[in-house]
Amino acid sequence: MNLALLGFLMVATFMTLIMTKRMTPLVALIVVPTAFALLAGFAAGLGEMMIDGIKNLAPTGVMLLFAILFFSTMTDTGLFDPLVNRLLRLVHGDPLKILVGTVALCAMVSLDGDGSITYIITIAALLPLYKRYDMNRLYLCCLLMTTSGIMNLTPWGGPTARAASALKLDPATLFLPLIPGMIAGLVGLVALAVYFGREERHRIGQLHATAPTSFTGMAVSQFPEARRPRLRWFNAALTVALLAGLVSGVLPLSALMMLAFAVAMIVNYPQVAEQKERIAAHAGNVLSVVSLIFAAGIFTGILSGTGMVEAMSKEVVGVVPPALGPYMAPITAALSLPFTFFISNDAFYFGMLPILAEAGAHYGVEPMAIARASLMGQPVHLLSPLVPSTYLLVSLAGVDLADHQPFTLVPAAAVCALMTIVGMLALAFPLVG
Repeated sequence: MNLALLGFLMVATFMTLIMTKRMTPLVALIVVPTAFALLAGFAAGLGEMMIDGIKNLAPTGVMLLFAILFFSTMTDTGLFDPLVNRLLRLVHGDPLKILVGTVALCAMVSLDGDGSITYIITIAALLPLYKRYDMNRLYLCCLLMTTSGIMNLTPWGGPTARAASALKLDPATLFLPLIPGMIAGLVGLVALAVYFGREERHRIGQLHATAPTSFTGMAVSQFPEARRPRLRWFNAALTVALLAGLVSGVLPLSALMMLAFAVAMIVNYPQVAEQKERIAAHAGNVLSVVSLIFAAGIFTGILSGTGMVEAMSKEVVGVVPPALGPYMAPITAALSLPFTFFISNDAFYFGMLPILAEAGAHYGVEPMAIARASLMGQPVHLLSPLVPSTYLLVSLAGVDLADHQPFTLVPAAAVCALMTIVGMLALAFPLVG
């Protein structure tokens, strides 16, 4: 049977099952690819494909496990309480200001290049605001995810590094012309936040807007006994050191997270009983996220091991008419939306991008231009059920993935289109080769 057709059917089946809520993502990630691999006649090598996929995502799983534990611990200690209280005073209960602040805060935190950490920090700071004023948390997820998708284009972010590696390009040279498009995308998101804010103002009004002086403070931490206000400066310094280590790359992310968590436990909760209590308090969240990551490893392992990804890539390139060849840069930008959604970044950038670059070179489009164009779909990519941080986002915000995806798809796609247009105007890549 045609591998490309099977691949498309497998992804379509998976998406249908989870978006209609007939199967949980955890179960679908395991069952659907297994069934299609057996249908394609790959029973003999199925186990090896699964293990390979799990191995590839194991560092991400370990990193997320300890990232959740570390930042949850920091939340328990009360580290983020001053930030939340400051935000409360600044926004004065105005939903519009809260939503614009969501974009601004996420853009700053996203500079570390890791979406999972960004979600943990920003939701810890912002979710109490959304709960306090009964705001729509779909707005929160939409703005956080799309902002993260834009900021993920930094040279130390995953997509840019993959594109540069796949085509043997300099990451800094690849990145710099993308900055105007990123700025345009952020401006567009601020405008969207203003629109959302006006909708929320109409729905719930400006709560407490006239009484900021009566505010007595609130705490992010849900465990009063776990707060460590006297250690706030140490915890802040530890968090800054961790983020600096992430940016500089002194150690692998998983190792940094493990070390930071261990130090946080020793200093804040020196008693073994206290450490066990804190770990147990967040075990459920850790399990729900990490289990999905390893299940996604099975999906991606089978998708790659069976050759479906390669077959799907060739089919897409094959349908581009010769007359459209000189337009390979904007075509690549358009293709990056659906294909980074349906397949992993690794599969797209290492499997499909070289094929697109080769096709573009045939029509006089430089590989650098193709690489830049291929990054335009990242805001939509983060909606993919194959992205581990997506599950973390919706889990922490208390939003259903099946509600988040259709709600955020149009705004994310609009941001991608805006970035593409500005990217061409700024000569990051040409309309015609």
